Amino acid sequence: MGRIRAFVSGLALAGAVAGGSVAAKEQGPAAPAVRLTQPPARDMADLQVLFWSDAQRTERFRAMEQWFAGHEVPAAAAPRALPLGAPLSAGLQAELKALMAETGTAGIMVLEDGKLRFESYGLGLGPQDRWTSFSVAKSFTSTLLGAAVKDGRISLDDPVVRHIPGLAGSAYEGVTVKQLATMTSGVKWNEDYTDPASDVARMNLFTVQYGPDAIVAQMKQLPREAAPGTKWVYKTGETNLIGVLVENAVGMPLAEYAKTRIVDPAGFAGGLFWMVDPRGGNIGGCCLSITLADYARMGLFALEGGKGVVPEGWFAEAGKAQVDFAPRAPGFGYGYQWWTYPAGAFGAQGIFGQGITLVPAKGLVIAYVGNWTRASGGPERARLLAASQKIAAEAD
Repeated sequence: MGRIRAFVSGLALAGAVAGGSVAAKEQGPAAPAVRLTQPPARDMADLQVLFWSDAQRTERFRAMEQWFAGHEVPAAAAPRALPLGAPLSAGLQAELKALMAETGTAGIMVLEDGKLRFESYGLGLGPQDRWTSFSVAKSFTSTLLGAAVKDGRISLDDPVVRHIPGLAGSAYEGVTVKQLATMTSGVKWNEDYTDPASDVARMNLFTVQYGPDAIVAQMKQLPREAAPGTKWVYKTGETNLIGVLVENAVGMPLAEYAKTRIVDPAGFAGGLFWMVDPRGGNIGGCCLSITLADYARMGLFALEGGKGVVPEGWFAEAGKAQVDFAPRAPGFGYGYQWWTYPAGAFGAQGIFGQGITLVPAKGLVIAYVGNWTRASGGPERARLLAASQKIAAEAD
């Protein structure tokens, strides 16, 4: 438990400290209106997210900007309309609503060909409320990586150290940006929250000791365990590195870049909040908040190819199994910070029950947010996947 506490304290400190090398620029007439916000001072013990009670999570997941510092990104000037389509069958609607009540899911939205077929809320969430994303943010960071590729700032074949010189001489020498995106760097990492010596648990130690340099300081000390490109290991630390890499390449925080590369072209109607770390940049591996409808709009944005913001075919590659989990989990795999599922589906996932599932063959987007009883490893996600398959079977 102490390790989890250390990790969560690190998350809290990252969110509570503003400033650093990539703070949002002064807003001129032509600059995106991205604003840094700072909530009232909180007791550190009250910021340990994994130790919030069920009631605290339900309340605070829809108000993270009241607990952590971050960038507020305004809604698109022309939000994308989500016209009504044919509703799902009465039986399937009843099943989805029962599933929501039984699993602590706060909202589910289903779009087919851009039209709304189902929308339901619980846990006090409403259409105008935002809900935190946790690791769904990884797929946003991946999309901003694609935008930086499109903008000529990054190539997937670039060595990581070209964009993060502080990693020179570390195990990241010889690792490409693509290998970072697919979590196949071969660098050793332990994401076990129950292990007090795990890398994810030690994030707090580096934050306290190194402040704005914490991410790079920790990652450069990691040893190599496999040749680059040969072993997949899930590493939140590496998505944080992607965030640093993109911010270094484009010269602005992820949230500011997201304003013109995601929020506006995807037509977000509710704006976006993205927590900052001690550098004044955004946390690439987690911690943005948007409305349920904007989760769905992000899914449409990916499903439709990114409206020229990313290279042609980017999402086809990002949502393809660059790493195949067979035979352990046939049909499942990992792309560029997106999880891949059977029958060509792919999606974004976050702890405690957030997700965006895309079924390209059916033109489907299924977005959901929740407060599940466990951060991960519970039965709820399997139930959502099974429900998604039923929705896909009912789609045209």
